[in-house]
Amino acid sequence: MKLRTIPRKAIKHATIPPAKRSLERISSAVLAFFLAVSGTGSLSGCGSLQGRLEARDLLADKDYPAIQTNADLTGSGADAIMDFSVRMFQEELTKGKANTLLSPVSALYALSMTANGARNHTLAQMEEVFGMPVGELNEYLSSYLQALPSSEKSRLHLADSLWLKDSEELQINEEFLQTAAGYYDASVYQAAFDDQTMEDINLWVKDHTNGMIPEILSEIPEDAVLYLINALSFDAEWADPYIEQACSEDLFTCEGGDTINAVFMHSQEHQYLESEHATGFLKYYHNADYAFAALLPEEDMTVSEYADTLTGETLLELLRQPQDIPVNVSLPKFETECSTELSDVLKSMGMTDAFDSSAADLSGMGSSQDGPLYISKVLHKTFLTLDEQGTKAGAATAVEIESGSSADDPQEQKEVILNRPFLYLIIDCTANLPLFIGTADTVTEI
Repeated sequence: MKLRTIPRKAIKHATIPPAKRSLERISSAVLAFFLAVSGTGSLSGCGSLQGRLEARDLLADKDYPAIQTNADLTGSGADAIMDFSVRMFQEELTKGKANTLLSPVSALYALSMTANGARNHTLAQMEEVFGMPVGELNEYLSSYLQALPSSEKSRLHLADSLWLKDSEELQINEEFLQTAAGYYDASVYQAAFDDQTMEDINLWVKDHTNGMIPEILSEIPEDAVLYLINALSFDAEWADPYIEQACSEDLFTCEGGDTINAVFMHSQEHQYLESEHATGFLKYYHNADYAFAALLPEEDMTVSEYADTLTGETLLELLRQPQDIPVNVSLPKFETECSTELSDVLKSMGMTDAFDSSAADLSGMGSSQDGPLYISKVLHKTFLTLDEQGTKAGAATAVEIESGSSADDPQEQKEVILNRPFLYLIIDCTANLPLFIGTADTVTEI
């Protein structure tokens, strides 16, 4: 049986609304941030920001033509993204942090936009890590952006913007900005990169995450010249919300053996997951556009050990073929947030040149009088809360670039009691994309 999906009327030629594109050749100094941010809540939209930002909108005078895309969201692109997601997650788990949570889609939007400025061996390494050429990734992510289903009870929102320093040191390639605007419908702002600019950027992020991420920057470094921001906001109610009578208190055994009191939500689901080393289930959100997947490793196997057994292919196969049998579920309420730096993770995956000032070739972005551009950091922050009504989840990814040196019976009932550490995902059911992937090594104590 395949993962239940709802047809999307929007999966056809992308209809990127022509953004107002006025482009002057912008100059700046030494450092660029490429930032992807996601959060949750009802979506206010960027229209509410009009008149509230001090930064100058560079797209007020001219239009860039929309780039038409028609990628197959269920084909090889989805397979490559799942493989990228699993490998990144596995590398992150080696850090040994409790309650790891990543948003692969958020990270990928930031890194793919960055890759449009990469050339030669730097670009080849990035494409090897992505599992597809950047041109195909642009097509896929643009098509995905246009195909998002939207309802009041189940919504994923994406928005993009570029922030350029009003300076004369760095020459930005117009083609690079046109690609970001044409495929990602990015707004472009120019500002002084002072305290007011920091306030503007944080306001933009807060607005597009409904306050879930009120601040992404605490300062703007003196050498910063560019921020490229993707905002991803997820907010969905369960298709079958829990009622008060379906909740009870019980013990959750954390990694290491400590126990805490937690609230467990009980239900019977009908999409059972089973692999060699884990059992689990799918629980759908409203309209079944998205689903929560939980996987409980077998006894005496840690979540990290189980994650090491996965590949993108095996995880996709498991999620695409749930068994349609009753499964009694106990799911703890929990809230988690995670902050990490992904540079070492991406280097371990094979993306090394981009972080090396002597090897990086990001000349497709532009050039600096102070030296070559290279990635110095990839900051990633995530937040998730899960309760009786549904799930809200957010993430923020910042790619910082510097210049210079440096087979069961169908009648049988199954049971999955998540009273010890487990792995979970939030999945787009049409494309099978992992919006979030994490581990619950501990849950919210009461």
